[in-house]
Amino acid sequence: MKYIGSFLLFFTFSIAGFSQGALPESFFNGKSVVVVSTDPGSRPVLSWKELADSVHVHLVEAGGDPIAYFELEQVVLSEARQADYARAFQQRQVKNVILVTRQKQMLSIHIGPFSGDGKIIPTTGLYGVSGKDWNEAGNQLAEVAKGTNSKNYLVLDVAEFPQISTQETAQSVQRFLPRNPLNLEVFKLGIPLEGSSAETGLMSYFRYDLLGKSQEAILAEQAAQKNQIQSIFENLYPNQIEWLTEAKTNQELIRDRVQFLLVRVEGRQADLMESMGLEPLGGEEGAKTVVKYYIKFLVRDELYIGPEWDADPDWKVALTQFLRNLQKPA
Repeated sequence: MKYIGSFLLFFTFSIAGFSQGALPESFFNGKSVVVVSTDPGSRPVLSWKELADSVHVHLVEAGGDPIAYFELEQVVLSEARQADYARAFQQRQVKNVILVTRQKQMLSIHIGPFSGDGKIIPTTGLYGVSGKDWNEAGNQLAEVAKGTNSKNYLVLDVAEFPQISTQETAQSVQRFLPRNPLNLEVFKLGIPLEGSSAETGLMSYFRYDLLGKSQEAILAEQAAQKNQIQSIFENLYPNQIEWLTEAKTNQELIRDRVQFLLVRVEGRQADLMESMGLEPLGGEEGAKTVVKYYIKFLVRDELYIGPEWDADPDWKVALTQFLRNLQKPA
């Protein structure tokens, strides 16, 4: 089973490249979950739940059966959290994933089959429509679906926002350990780079601030990122590292003596803390979008977040603080 680096991995597709193929047949004969990402700077101001309410009528009119709405930034908080959602979708016999992305000048709706595993979607090349707002994009979708008989009956009149239960998330929370891993000096630490793999992090591409990035921008960011990370590691990490530029199985990594992975996650601070089993901060501090690093131990599938909370809005500060905390006694 291929590892899912929770670095936010970007892919070399243009917006036009998304709108390929046709609506999946399962859209007209199966349950769908809807994952929403909205730019807070868009006008008029709408929360993601208000946007979901606005989009719902169009999805139903097109023949879909949207049974639940979730915020994308919550779903992709970490590899473990995303796997929790995937298990919940399996239990609910979900067949489709609908991604709604609201940017300042455009709203996009992408539809694809549920992958049935932790990736949630099998590819970024999903069928999609775009418009200046939810009405325009929704009307386009309804027009495309016209003439296809839907077998979805008794669909919900309004959008619903279920919570993933404590039982469903308990497994991942227990795997986060507030201490440092042992034997870092014995084995290599693998460092995935943003944009380095076309097989992981697929959901993140549909975030409002990432959708549609050009290949040139991705490659430039990747090169700059590697140089900055390398500079920080040279000063603060004395052990072996290995740059990861393609997806590998756990077995392949372990064979190459890479038993640890550096993982980066980004989200609201309170959400990240809660997902890792910590008491979340409130107020403005909890609402901040921050970057947090942790280390995944492949052999035992354990996640080490370090002895102190060291997240920061600036990824360079977050990484520096995390590496300094790694030097503290286990």
